[in-house]
Amino acid sequence: MNPLSLFWMTAFVLALGVLAALVWPLMRQRRSEAPGDEDAATAIFRDHKRQLDAEFAAGTLSVAERDAAQAELVARFGTELDREPVVAARMSDRPRWIAAIVLVAVVPAAAGLIYVLLGNPAAVNAPAASAAPAGHGQGEATDPQIVAMIDRLAEKMKASPDDPNGWVLLGRSYLKLGRYDESAAAFAEAAKRMPGNAALLADQAEAIAMGQGRRLAGRPAELLKRALQIDPNDPKTIAMSAATAAERGDIDGAILHYQHLKSLVPADSEDAQQLTQVLTELDAARNGGKGTPAPAAVSASAATTLPAAPPASATVAKPSAAAPANAPGAGISGRVEIDPKLAAKVAAADTLFIYARNAEGSRMPLAILRGTAAELPKSFALTDAMAMTAAQTISLAKSIVVEARISKAGNAMAQSGDLRGTSLPIAPGAADVRIVIDQVVP
Repeated sequence: MNPLSLFWMTAFVLALGVLAALVWPLMRQRRSEAPGDEDAATAIFRDHKRQLDAEFAAGTLSVAERDAAQAELVARFGTELDREPVVAARMSDRPRWIAAIVLVAVVPAAAGLIYVLLGNPAAVNAPAASAAPAGHGQGEATDPQIVAMIDRLAEKMKASPDDPNGWVLLGRSYLKLGRYDESAAAFAEAAKRMPGNAALLADQAEAIAMGQGRRLAGRPAELLKRALQIDPNDPKTIAMSAATAAERGDIDGAILHYQHLKSLVPADSEDAQQLTQVLTELDAARNGGKGTPAPAAVSASAATTLPAAPPASATVAKPSAAAPANAPGAGISGRVEIDPKLAAKVAAADTLFIYARNAEGSRMPLAILRGTAAELPKSFALTDAMAMTAAQTISLAKSIVVEARISKAGNAMAQSGDLRGTSLPIAPGAADVRIVIDQVVP
């Protein structure tokens, strides 16, 4: 049964219940008759007669006194019987029927009118709100009412542009809609009217970065640098600055930002625990130890930051002919596919990571690509230009493993439930590498 039919059926049943509760007392047959006066008088006579007999038997009354009392009692009883019985008038049927008809006609009509005036009939068929994408929580808002409200706010801001809070609200609304250029422009208007606000510059940097494929290089990095000068302790600015450093391969810089951020959050908070894990993994990656790459951005003190971002150069490249092993700029190319048995577990919006790492030793990626599961099957090319550090590249490795992983949460770190596939150890310069995602991370 569709929601509309269920709604009206429920409303109909409730209306019937209300009407029944109101009309039933009116329609009941009410008979209101006076108590039988004759029966009452007879009972009183008999009671007095028994009392006289008892007193005579006890010797308190003489024969003459008893006869006189009985004569008086009989006379009074006769007088009572001569009175006409009083019967209460029955309630007329006509007023009851009129009241019942009025209720049946008025109650449903009044309820419908009130619902039309105060309710929202369109909400019955409104689509269920779609879940926000995991990780960042931003996505395309498709509700026409929401879009119309935001457009009205934009018109209002054009007419009265001096309200910085209105521009902030408009910028955040556009960000939720995925209209990143308009979001960045709105935040810029707000920043003009609040020039000393570091958080606004961070918001503007976020919108620009989202619009350029979640890359922080360029204008976003410049805005974040200005924001740090204004407020070195703004959590969002620090977290995004750490992400910027990680994106360009500056692990030491990312560590410094995360350490500063950790000093600003409560030591026993969830943010502090997450930052500790990130710092541990970044330190392991810097020193060549084992571990997986840490996220490039961390939410701290309710700061909204970008999801983990690969290096700025990590764009999709076309497969090229294999370069000689260990030659400068040597890369690896191939194709990633999904096992048909796991295809049902994959959503088009899930994040796809493809990265190369040393077959032995550090698990820090030598090169990484990021996309979506909708691109599968996907051709890939990993090169030295995608390296996070110049000291660890594909061309310098002896043996390499290429992994592909699908993440529901969009996290750089593997989580239970992720899907993955791994190649056999190969040499730098290999081409036509085939990877099948056929495993579930336990």
